Amino acid sequence: MNTVNASAKLDERMKDGKRRGERLLLHSCCAPCSSYCLMYLRFFYRITVYYYNPNIGCEAEYEHRASEQIRFIAELNKGRFLKPDGTKSETEAYEIDVVSGDYEPEEYLRRVKGLEDCPERGARCSICFDMRLRKTAEYAKKTGIGLFATTLTLSPLKNAGLINEIGLKIAEETGVEYLESDFKKKNGYLYSIRLSEQFGLYRQDFCGCDFSKRKTQSGAKDTKSTE
Repeated sequence: MNTVNASAKLDERMKDGKRRGERLLLHSCCAPCSSYCLMYLRFFYRITVYYYNPNIGCEAEYEHRASEQIRFIAELNKGRFLKPDGTKSETEAYEIDVVSGDYEPEEYLRRVKGLEDCPERGARCSICFDMRLRKTAEYAKKTGIGLFATTLTLSPLKNAGLINEIGLKIAEETGVEYLESDFKKKNGYLYSIRLSEQFGLYRQDFCGCDFSKRKTQSGAKDTKSTE
């Protein structure tokens, strides 16, 4: 998939006034990656953030990221005229809700068994994307939300095309529409760094799973807040 087209398609969709106010279930991996996505989408969609990340091996880390997500959303809801670039919007953003999925690290490890030594961006990551997006779509269907998306495409280290392919496949299987994106476009990732500084967000230096954590600790080059 052409990820530039994914960004352009989303922009075009958000010009349709008849769609404004649609409910969207947005999977989030962490507050920093959700920051730009929420600032961008909240003027058009009624968003519920779905925090679901069974790939995070340490429960304390998982809870820390979850609490930061909740805190950030509470702060956003206080300033509903603030745009991603720090300027004031003429229209008020919709209030954002947040829910947490179950913490299932054992299920993640079961699904990636045998792929422990795969390189980053390989088959193990694809399974992880599928697991999180599928759970998001299932929760959307259960709660009557007709659209789902993910913050994962913000990361410059993630393949937005692959993530969108997985999302579209799950949409076909579940009957819940998937919103394609490439949030790193239009300086989205740069804005997320600025927003993290502005709101004092915790920015982890590994994606979440123990495999990426070991890579970071071994001194391998990485980018903070990539998942």
